[in-house]
Amino acid sequence: MSEENQPQADLQPIAVSAQYVKDFSFESPNVPAIFGSMANEQPSINVNVDTNAVPMEGNSFEVTLHVQVEAKGSEQVAFVLEVEYAGLFVLNVPEEHRGPALLIECPRLLFPFVRNLICDATRDGGFPPLMLQPIDFVALYQQRIAQMQAEQAAAGEGEAAAEEASE
Repeated sequence: MSEENQPQADLQPIAVSAQYVKDFSFESPNVPAIFGSMANEQPSINVNVDTNAVPMEGNSFEVTLHVQVEAKGSEQVAFVLEVEYAGLFVLNVPEEHRGPALLIECPRLLFPFVRNLICDATRDGGFPPLMLQPIDFVALYQQRIAQMQAEQAAAGEGEAAAEEASE
Protein backbone atom coordinates (compact mmCIF):
# COMPACT_ATOMS: atom_id res chain seq x y z
CA MET A 1 0.00 0.00 0.00
CA SER A 2 1.41 3.40 -0.90
CA GLU A 3 1.80 6.12 1.69
CA GLU A 4 -0.72 8.26 -0.20
CA ASN A 5 -3.48 5.69 0.44
CA GLN A 6 -2.71 5.16 4.14
CA PRO A 7 -4.30 8.38 5.53
CA GLN A 8 -7.51 7.69 3.59
CA ALA A 9 -7.76 4.21 5.09
CA ASP A 10 -7.27 5.66 8.59
CA LEU A 11 -10.06 8.19 8.03
CA GLN A 12 -12.95 5.85 7.35
CA PRO A 13 -16.09 7.67 8.52
CA ILE A 14 -17.05 4.78 10.83
CA ALA A 15 -14.70 2.02 11.96
CA VAL A 16 -15.68 -0.89 14.20
CA SER A 17 -13.01 -1.67 16.81
CA ALA A 18 -14.91 -4.40 18.71
CA GLN A 19 -18.34 -5.99 19.14
CA TYR A 20 -19.60 -7.85 22.20
CA VAL A 21 -22.55 -9.03 24.25
CA LYS A 22 -22.88 -6.87 27.38
CA ASP A 23 -25.95 -8.58 28.80
CA PHE A 24 -28.11 -11.48 27.69
CA SER A 25 -31.14 -13.07 29.32
CA PHE A 26 -33.64 -15.67 28.12
CA GLU A 27 -36.44 -16.76 30.44
CA SER A 28 -39.25 -19.18 29.73
CA PRO A 29 -41.23 -19.35 32.98
CA ASN A 30 -44.18 -21.45 31.73
CA VAL A 31 -42.38 -24.29 29.96
CA PRO A 32 -43.50 -27.01 29.25
CA ALA A 33 -47.19 -26.07 29.72
CA ILE A 34 -46.92 -23.16 27.27
CA PHE A 35 -46.08 -25.52 24.40
CA GLY A 36 -49.55 -27.08 24.54
CA SER A 37 -51.37 -23.74 24.53
CA MET A 38 -49.16 -22.33 21.74
CA ALA A 39 -49.83 -25.33 19.49
CA ASN A 40 -53.26 -23.92 18.60
CA GLU A 41 -52.54 -20.20 18.44
CA GLN A 42 -49.97 -17.71 17.26
CA PRO A 43 -48.20 -15.99 20.17
CA SER A 44 -48.29 -12.22 20.50
CA ILE A 45 -44.79 -10.83 20.34
CA ASN A 46 -43.79 -7.42 21.66
CA VAL A 47 -40.37 -6.05 20.66
CA ASN A 48 -38.80 -2.92 22.17
CA VAL A 49 -35.58 -1.45 20.84
CA ASP A 50 -33.38 1.29 22.26
CA THR A 51 -29.96 2.64 21.38
CA ASN A 52 -27.37 4.42 23.46
CA ALA A 53 -23.97 5.95 22.77
CA VAL A 54 -21.29 6.75 25.35
CA PRO A 55 -18.13 8.68 24.51
CA MET A 56 -14.86 6.94 25.23
CA GLU A 57 -11.37 8.31 24.51
CA GLY A 58 -10.88 10.71 21.60
CA ASN A 59 -13.30 10.00 18.80
CA SER A 60 -14.19 6.50 20.09
CA PHE A 61 -17.69 5.65 21.29
CA GLU A 62 -19.44 2.65 22.76
CA VAL A 63 -22.80 2.15 21.06
CA THR A 64 -25.27 -0.25 22.66
CA LEU A 65 -28.31 -1.78 21.02
CA HIS A 66 -30.80 -2.96 23.64
CA VAL A 67 -33.60 -5.28 22.50
CA GLN A 68 -36.37 -6.69 24.68
CA VAL A 69 -38.74 -9.34 23.35
CA GLU A 70 -41.77 -10.71 25.17
CA ALA A 71 -43.87 -13.51 23.67
CA LYS A 72 -47.24 -14.48 25.11
CA GLY A 73 -49.55 -17.33 24.28
CA SER A 74 -52.98 -17.70 25.93
CA GLU A 75 -52.17 -14.76 28.22
CA GLN A 76 -49.19 -16.67 29.63
CA VAL A 77 -45.64 -15.58 29.03
CA ALA A 78 -43.93 -17.93 26.60
CA PHE A 79 -40.54 -16.25 26.87
CA VAL A 80 -38.81 -13.00 27.70
CA LEU A 81 -35.52 -12.21 26.01
CA GLU A 82 -33.27 -9.24 26.65
CA VAL A 83 -30.00 -8.52 24.93
CA GLU A 84 -27.58 -5.62 25.14
CA TYR A 85 -25.15 -5.87 22.27
CA ALA A 86 -22.48 -3.21 21.93
CA GLY A 87 -19.67 -2.11 19.73
CA LEU A 88 -16.71 0.21 20.00
CA PHE A 89 -16.72 2.62 17.08
CA VAL A 90 -14.23 5.20 15.90
CA LEU A 91 -15.93 8.12 14.18
CA ASN A 92 -14.20 10.39 11.70
CA VAL A 93 -17.17 12.59 10.88
CA PRO A 94 -17.92 16.27 11.53
CA GLU A 95 -19.46 17.05 14.93
CA GLU A 96 -22.89 17.81 13.43
CA HIS A 97 -23.04 14.27 11.97
CA ARG A 98 -22.06 12.42 15.15
CA GLY A 99 -25.58 12.01 16.54
CA PRO A 100 -26.99 10.37 13.41
CA ALA A 101 -23.83 8.28 12.93
CA LEU A 102 -23.93 7.01 16.53
CA LEU A 103 -27.67 6.37 16.80
CA ILE A 104 -28.50 5.35 13.22
CA GLU A 105 -25.49 3.97 11.37
CA CYS A 106 -23.71 2.22 14.25
CA PRO A 107 -26.86 0.38 15.46
CA ARG A 108 -27.57 -0.55 11.85
CA LEU A 109 -24.16 -2.26 11.77
CA LEU A 110 -24.86 -4.09 15.05
CA PHE A 111 -28.39 -5.20 14.20
CA PRO A 112 -27.60 -8.33 12.10
CA PHE A 113 -25.59 -9.77 14.99
CA VAL A 114 -28.36 -9.06 17.53
CA ARG A 115 -30.91 -10.56 15.14
CA ASN A 116 -28.84 -13.74 14.90
CA LEU A 117 -28.49 -13.99 18.70
CA ILE A 118 -32.26 -13.67 19.13
CA CYS A 119 -32.98 -16.20 16.39
CA ASP A 120 -30.61 -18.77 17.93
CA ALA A 121 -31.80 -18.16 21.50
CA THR A 122 -35.48 -18.62 20.69
CA ARG A 123 -34.74 -21.75 18.69
CA ASP A 124 -32.48 -23.15 21.43
CA GLY A 125 -35.21 -22.30 23.96
CA GLY A 126 -37.59 -24.70 22.21
CA PHE A 127 -39.58 -22.13 20.24
CA PRO A 128 -39.68 -21.35 16.54
CA PRO A 129 -36.74 -19.11 15.63
CA LEU A 130 -37.70 -15.45 15.91
CA MET A 131 -36.36 -13.53 12.93
CA LEU A 132 -36.69 -9.80 13.67
CA GLN A 133 -37.64 -7.61 10.77
CA PRO A 134 -35.27 -4.75 9.90
CA ILE A 135 -35.52 -1.78 12.25
CA ASP A 136 -35.94 1.80 11.07
CA PHE A 137 -33.18 3.44 13.10
CA VAL A 138 -33.86 6.78 11.38
CA ALA A 139 -37.40 6.79 12.81
CA LEU A 140 -36.06 5.85 16.28
CA TYR A 141 -33.57 8.72 16.07
CA GLN A 142 -36.28 11.17 15.00
CA GLN A 143 -38.52 10.02 17.88
CA ARG A 144 -35.66 10.55 20.32
CA ILE A 145 -35.01 14.08 19.01
CA ALA A 146 -38.74 14.94 19.16
CA GLN A 147 -38.96 13.61 22.73
CA MET A 148 -35.90 15.62 23.81
CA GLN A 149 -37.34 18.78 22.24
CA ALA A 150 -40.68 18.23 23.98
CA GLU A 151 -38.93 17.71 27.32
CA GLN A 152 -36.87 20.88 26.82
CA ALA A 153 -40.00 22.85 25.92
CA ALA A 154 -41.81 21.52 29.00
CA ALA A 155 -38.82 22.37 31.20
CA GLY A 156 -38.73 25.88 29.72
CA GLU A 157 -42.44 26.38 30.45
CA GLY A 158 -41.94 25.13 34.00
CA GLU A 159 -39.08 27.59 34.57
CA ALA A 160 -41.13 30.48 33.14
CA ALA A 161 -44.06 29.61 35.42
CA ALA A 162 -41.75 29.44 38.44
CA GLU A 163 -40.29 32.87 37.58
CA GLU A 164 -43.78 34.36 37.26
CA ALA A 165 -44.82 32.88 40.59
CA SER A 166 -41.79 34.35 42.36
CA GLU A 167 -42.49 37.88 41.05
